[in-house]
Amino acid sequence: MSIDYTERIPNNVDLSGDRRLRRALESWQPRFLQWWGEMGPALPTQDVYLRTAVDVGREGWAHFGHVALPEYRWGIFLAERDPDRRIAFGQHRGRPVWQQVPGEYRAELQRLIVVQGDTEPASVEQQRRLGLSAPSLYDLRNLFQVNVEEGRHLWAMVYLLHAYFGRDGRDEADAMLLRNSGSEDSPRILGAFNEETPDWLSFYMFTYFTDRDGKYQLGTLKESAFDPLSRTCEFMLKEEAHHMFVGTTGVDRVVERTAQLMREHDTDDIGRFGGIPLDVIQKYINFHYSVSLDLFGGETSTNVANYFTAGLKGRWQEERRRDDHLLTEAVATVQHVENGRIADLRLPALTALNADLRGEYIGDCATGVTRWNRILTGYGVDTPLYLPHVGFNRQVGAFSGHHVAPGGRLLDRAAWEAGRDRWLPTPGDKAHVLSLMRPVYEPGRIAAWVAPPRNGIDNRPLDYEYVHF
Repeated sequence: MSIDYTERIPNNVDLSGDRRLRRALESWQPRFLQWWGEMGPALPTQDVYLRTAVDVGREGWAHFGHVALPEYRWGIFLAERDPDRRIAFGQHRGRPVWQQVPGEYRAELQRLIVVQGDTEPASVEQQRRLGLSAPSLYDLRNLFQVNVEEGRHLWAMVYLLHAYFGRDGRDEADAMLLRNSGSEDSPRILGAFNEETPDWLSFYMFTYFTDRDGKYQLGTLKESAFDPLSRTCEFMLKEEAHHMFVGTTGVDRVVERTAQLMREHDTDDIGRFGGIPLDVIQKYINFHYSVSLDLFGGETSTNVANYFTAGLKGRWQEERRRDDHLLTEAVATVQHVENGRIADLRLPALTALNADLRGEYIGDCATGVTRWNRILTGYGVDTPLYLPHVGFNRQVGAFSGHHVAPGGRLLDRAAWEAGRDRWLPTPGDKAHVLSLMRPVYEPGRIAAWVAPPRNGIDNRPLDYEYVHF
C-alpha cells in the first residue's frame, strides 16, 4: 500500500485507473490551492521540516524533509483493505462490509462525511495567524505540520464525496472551500470551529481538547460498514495522534513554566513576571473542554441510534465491547436537570450513544490533567488543575439553558454571572496572554512564558533550523 507520488495527486487508490474521477479531483485541486493561499498560514516561509506520508503501514510510513508549504503533496491515502472484514454491529452484523454506498443510506453517509470534512479546513483557518507569534521554531514547525495534515484530511473526505456520491458529492466538496471559520454569512457547520484561536495557549488547548474530539469521531467512523470511509479514517487517526501530542506537550510546557515562575518568585501572581497564571490556565481548560463537549451533541439522539443500527457509525473500539453489538435491550445512565437538581436518568443505550462516546472522551481528557498535576507537584505547587463538571458552560444537550458551576452545583442566572469571571477567560486574561505572544524565530531559543520541549523532532536537536524564512 505504498503511495504513488508520480501522480499529480499522490494516492494509493489507483486514480490513474479511473480517468473520470481523476479529472474531477484535478479540477478541484486548483480551488483547494487557492483556498490554501488565501486561508492557510499567513506567515511567509521558504520551507518547513515536515513529515510526508509515503506508506500506510504501521511502521516506516513517513518521510521527513524540508518542504515549501504550497508545494506540500496533499493526497488520498486509505489503509490497506481487509478482504475478510465483516460488519461488527447493528442489524447487518456479520455480513461483508460495503465497498459501495447502499442507496437507502446515501443521504446519511454523505452528511456524516460532510460534517467531518468541514472541520478539517476550519481548524487551518482558525490557526492562520498563529505563525506570526510562534514561541519557537520547534512550535512553528509543529503548527505547520498540523495545518498540512488537516488539509490532507480534507482531501480524504473530498475523495469520498467525489468517488461515491456523484454530483451532490462534488457540490458538497466545493462548498467546503466556500464556508469559512467565523464567517457571519457562511460559517463552519460546528460551533467550536467558528471560535477564535488567537494565541498559543488557545492552540495547545485546541489541539488537546478539540482534536481529541476528532480522534473519537474518527474512531466511530472507522467502525463503519462503508469500508472506504473506515479505511480513510483509520489512516487519518495515525496523523491525528501527532496533533494531540502537540496539545498534550504544549500544555505540559506552559504548566511547567508557570510552576517554575511560581517557585522562583514565591507567588501565584506571575503575570507581572511574564508567565501565565495558573488560574488563567484553568479558565482556558474550562472553556476549551466545555466547547469541545458540545461537539458530541445531545445526550440522546435518534439519528445516532439509527446510524448505529444501520451500521454507518459504531462506538469507540466497537469490536472490543463485550455485548451483543445490537443494543436493542441495553440501557444507559446519563445526567440531566430535573426539578431544579442534577439527577441520573436511565435511557435505552441506543439513544444514548453520544453520551457513551463522550464518556470515553472524558476519561481520555483526564489523563492529561493527571500529567499536568504531576508537573505541578514536582515543583511543590499544591493547587491542582481539574476538568469542570460535564454540565458547565454547555450550549448543547441536557445542560443547555442551565447554569452549572465547575464543581457541579446548579446555579441561578445571578450566581452564574457573579462567578463567570472566575471560571472563564476574561477580556483581561485574554489580553495578558496575547501580550506574551511575541515571536521567537532564532534556532534553539524559546519564549519566556513556555518551557522548552524535552526532545526535538525526528531525532533532530532543539536548535535545528526547522523552518527557513
